[in-house]
Amino acid sequence: MSKVEDFLTPEEEQEIVEAIRVAEKNTSGEIRVHLEKHTSIDAFERAMEVFHLLKMDETELKNGVLIYLAVKDKTFVICGDKGINDLVPNDFWDCTRDVMVKNFKEGHYKQGLIDGILRAGEQLQKYFPYQEGDTNELSNEISKG
Repeated sequence: MSKVEDFLTPEEEQEIVEAIRVAEKNTSGEIRVHLEKHTSIDAFERAMEVFHLLKMDETELKNGVLIYLAVKDKTFVICGDKGINDLVPNDFWDCTRDVMVKNFKEGHYKQGLIDGILRAGEQLQKYFPYQEGDTNELSNEISKG
C-alpha cells in the first residue's frame, strides 16, 4: 500500500460511512473514522491531536468517538470525549476493540471497522440514547491524514 487512500476501496469507504449513519441512529453520540499511513508519535497522542483537529471536542454533549488507524503501523485507537469518559467504566471500549482486533488479524479491515462502529453505537446508546431533534454534529465521512 503506497498511500492511505489505497487502504479501502471507495465502495468499502461508503459501507463504513453507512455503518456510522446506522450506528448514530440510536445514539446522540458522534462517531468518526480517521485513517493515516503512519504516525511518528504515540498512537494515542496522535489520536487525541486528530480528535481536536476534527473539532470532535466541540459536540454539545462531549460524546464524540474517534476510531483512529495508522495503517502502516498496524495500530489503532478508540477514544471518546470527556462526556463519555466521565460516565462509562474504564473497560467500556474493550468489547469494541476486541471485535476489531479479531477482524484485523484476519485481514478483514473493512469488516473490523464496520463491526467496531456498530458496537460503539450500541455501547453509546446506553449512555447517550438518540433524542428527538438530535442533529448530526459531525461529518460521517472518513477523514485521512
